[in-house]
Amino acid sequence: MRRGELRIYLGAAPGVGKTYAMLEEAQRRAERGTDVVVGLVETHGRPHTAAMIGDLEVLPRRTVGYRGVDLTELDLDALLARRPEVAVVDELAHTNVPGSRHEKRWQDVQELLDAGIDVLSTVNVQHLESLTDVVAQITGTTQRETLPDQVVRAAGQVELVDMTPEALRRRMAHGNIYRPDRIDAALGNYFRVGNLTALRELALLWLADKVDEQLDAYRAQQGISATWEARERVVVALTGGPEGETLIRRAARIAARGKGADLLAVHVARSDGLAGADPAQLARQRVLVESLGGTYHQVLGSDVPAALLDFARGVNATQLVLGASRRGRLAQLLSRGVGVTTTALSGPIDVHLVTHPQAGRGRAGPVPAALSRRRRLLGYALALLGMPLLTLLLRTLPDLTLTNDILLFLAGVVGVALVGGLWPALVAALGGSLLLNWYFTPPFHTLTIAEADNLLALGVFVGVAIAVSGVVDVAARRTREAARASADAQTLATVAGGVLRGERPLVALLDRLRETFGLRAVSVLELTAEAEGRPARSRPAGAWRVVAGVGENPPGSPGAGETVVPVDDRLSVVLAGRRLEAADRRVVEAFAAQAAVALRQERLAEEAAAARPLAEADRMRTALLAAVSHDLRTPLASAKAAVSSLRSPDVEFDADDRDELLATADESLDRLGRLVANLLDMSRLQAGALGVAATAIGLEDAVPRALDELGPAAAEVTTDIPADLPAALADPGLLERVLVNIIANALRHSPPGRPPTITGSAHAGRVELRVIDTGPGIPEDQWEHVFLPFQRLGDRDNRTGVGLGLALSRGLAEAMGGSITPETTPGGGLTMVLRLPAADGPEGVRG
Repeated sequence: MRRGELRIYLGAAPGVGKTYAMLEEAQRRAERGTDVVVGLVETHGRPHTAAMIGDLEVLPRRTVGYRGVDLTELDLDALLARRPEVAVVDELAHTNVPGSRHEKRWQDVQELLDAGIDVLSTVNVQHLESLTDVVAQITGTTQRETLPDQVVRAAGQVELVDMTPEALRRRMAHGNIYRPDRIDAALGNYFRVGNLTALRELALLWLADKVDEQLDAYRAQQGISATWEARERVVVALTGGPEGETLIRRAARIAARGKGADLLAVHVARSDGLAGADPAQLARQRVLVESLGGTYHQVLGSDVPAALLDFARGVNATQLVLGASRRGRLAQLLSRGVGVTTTALSGPIDVHLVTHPQAGRGRAGPVPAALSRRRRLLGYALALLGMPLLTLLLRTLPDLTLTNDILLFLAGVVGVALVGGLWPALVAALGGSLLLNWYFTPPFHTLTIAEADNLLALGVFVGVAIAVSGVVDVAARRTREAARASADAQTLATVAGGVLRGERPLVALLDRLRETFGLRAVSVLELTAEAEGRPARSRPAGAWRVVAGVGENPPGSPGAGETVVPVDDRLSVVLAGRRLEAADRRVVEAFAAQAAVALRQERLAEEAAAARPLAEADRMRTALLAAVSHDLRTPLASAKAAVSSLRSPDVEFDADDRDELLATADESLDRLGRLVANLLDMSRLQAGALGVAATAIGLEDAVPRALDELGPAAAEVTTDIPADLPAALADPGLLERVLVNIIANALRHSPPGRPPTITGSAHAGRVELRVIDTGPGIPEDQWEHVFLPFQRLGDRDNRTGVGLGLALSRGLAEAMGGSITPETTPGGGLTMVLRLPAADGPEGVRG
């Protein structure tokens, strides 16, 4: 069966015209004879949007009861049974009423697509999961209805419905989006020009990425490898040399000239796995690239120009930045080099060859690993002693020809090369040639060679001996390099694993570094502000401070350790315990660069932790203002109206009317007092200033007092608290507040004739109180939401308080050392479990 195609109209904010554009497309398709059915459209009372539906067939909605309120949803079964060619389903990110087949509307749409039905839908950029945190930072509003980005990215077509912020605000002011009573608040909050501009840019950038993915997919399907300059992408090639920072900054400036250009850094590693680049340099350069907003990549390849161009074409690069060759003039004459070869093969990709201080100075790469001193000495011994001994042996065998003698001497030279390397083998070859000439080449006992054939044989012997010695030496060096590279890689992997598993990355990195290299202590030092910028000789005492240290007596200054590895102008890693070899130092430099990254991450985490309470306080303040502006007005207005009516001289009230008005004022003021008390207690909880006077209290006494506080509404609540239930350790006043809130919540959601039940029990030194209701319940994935301040899950009115009851109750319970957790009531409903320390339990004794 053909899968349906999804077309989405994306907007930066409500009111830009997404639904209108969607209905326009539906009308166009209907005029062409396509079977179009409106499954669900939210007009929000906008007459122009409602008029655009016109004569399109509209499917009746499904009515769902939830907490005593009738709500309407998309009738998915009816739409599947009707099976139109195109279905119009508005607001893709909508959350369905609990009890629906799917939690989200986009899941309903997926079922329609699976059935082969094309779907037209809408979504705002703030509903995309990847952008919810950014949108919350911009607007100060957390979006609870979200959908995965992949759902929108998988759509066959995504069309941006764009509108300038000024035009959208004019639409708002003219009453084309919200009701008149909401216009001023919307213009002053969510619909500010800055907010709308930022949301518009987010929508444009997100859609640009979607278009970019479509372009890459098309190029891959069509096998197109040529560069299409649809978007600037600057690739900078890094060798791991000291010129890398110069190249990165130049490439970043080139990328900055084009709005939205991408910066990519790539290092081509040798495919044989041998060490070629300085890992410390590459680590620092990677940090620099990422700090400039770029990305770092590494590819394998034996042919550097080919690998580099393959990567550039693969990412659709438009410009390539290379450094001028570091090779000397002679080397450049013998070979064109990477830069010239890449330029010749680049095709439409622009290549920038950037000069730098290291250009033309030759490669100062890592020195190849040499054979051990012991093996070299053994090789010289074999050369000096083995060749004469071989000569004595051959002198006892007179029947051998000169050719046989040369072959045996050549075998001896190869043996010396295998043991001692190139130079002992050269000594053996030179000595062997002299011995062959003196003892085995006529005329004997002279260095004169009478026959040309013998001269050629000796020359070939020397040449072959030198060549074989060189090959053997190179092979031995490469073997040691490969072993060293493997050991370095294992060390890096071990340290990286330790860092990932550690709670504090910097300390974990230093600890693993100390263990790996058998050091006594490792520390990271940072220059103080007073010493920064001064020469080393003029720095005052205490110029360095220890940022992090591990081991016994971590060094407090560079001079207190055996090895100092500078990270940058301010940071250094100091190692104490032993002096490292040069090869080990290269690996430690890579770790030092990562230490700087870990330090930066820890400081960013600390700053984020410090800013989190401020952000939470700001969110609380914003929510509090919203609550005060809406929910507190209701009881205040009721009390004001009752008192004003009683004081009015125009109306004469009888005794019953006066009692009713006074009762209304009294009830409204009581509600207002409870709301204010909740707000004050929540503020104290947020500030950590709530006083708790814990004492032993029996729940069989606390529960009746809470029920009395709730009045006649709680008369039918059933209680089952055992007489032998241990006393709880709690503050009596706070406990009563907690019980009133959670019992009132259970009463509000219990169906008529089925009041809540309260039971008590004890377990593991804690007293448990269960408030059980048999109402509609709450989905498990929404349990934590009911404890968020200033929200009422599923409530549609403003008469039920400011949404602080459960949030405050949990805070008060935790302040007393207890907890509140929700559970599903068997058969349906919600059970709130209040757990408190038992007065005679371990926690009570400590208290």
